[in-house]
Amino acid sequence: MQKTVPGDDGRPRCGWCAAAPEFFHYHDSEWGFPVDDDVRLFEKICLEGFQSGLSWRTILAKRENFRRAFAQFDFYQVAAFKDDKVEALLQDASIIRHRGKIEATINNARRAVEMVEQEGSLAAFFWRFEADPQGTSDPQTVTTSPESVALSRALKKRGWKFVGPTTCFAFMQAMGLVNDHLRDCVIHEEVALARLHFVPPGKGRGE
Repeated sequence: MQKTVPGDDGRPRCGWCAAAPEFFHYHDSEWGFPVDDDVRLFEKICLEGFQSGLSWRTILAKRENFRRAFAQFDFYQVAAFKDDKVEALLQDASIIRHRGKIEATINNARRAVEMVEQEGSLAAFFWRFEADPQGTSDPQTVTTSPESVALSRALKKRGWKFVGPTTCFAFMQAMGLVNDHLRDCVIHEEVALARLHFVPPGKGRGE
């Protein structure tokens, strides 16, 4: 069973915060809160792809470098990157210099542009895969879900890369499509309340 750890205020947080001091702020202010901003959604799914085989601490430490390197994850700008930009990024020691992941990010930016044209926004698409609170597993007991499998399949069908079910589940955890904070974690109820009042683009509560 996953256990909580105390924060600076003595209140319980998800146990993974203990892995690095910087995790507490990320956990308290970002992780699990619902996001409908297309740039943030695109950034996160790209960074989850870069994390594959690595730790989130590594990616979080380099996040500002990634933002600089990838035009603040403005996917319209990233979609225009050419081969010379790929070669320049491969020389940038401040990010993860993995050709496949760099090329996947550019590819996914182009797919994101297409998605906005077809769906109106990335958020409208991603939030179709919101987890049913009544049907989710106990927090932090699984690394995939039926929704993450479905999201991965849908993205791959549209030509996205580095978007396997585990990557998609981590993305869903972080962007609030599922509340995976431990139930004893002080942030669990904050996220639950935020999700309760959050209205996904193109969908009204109760539909």
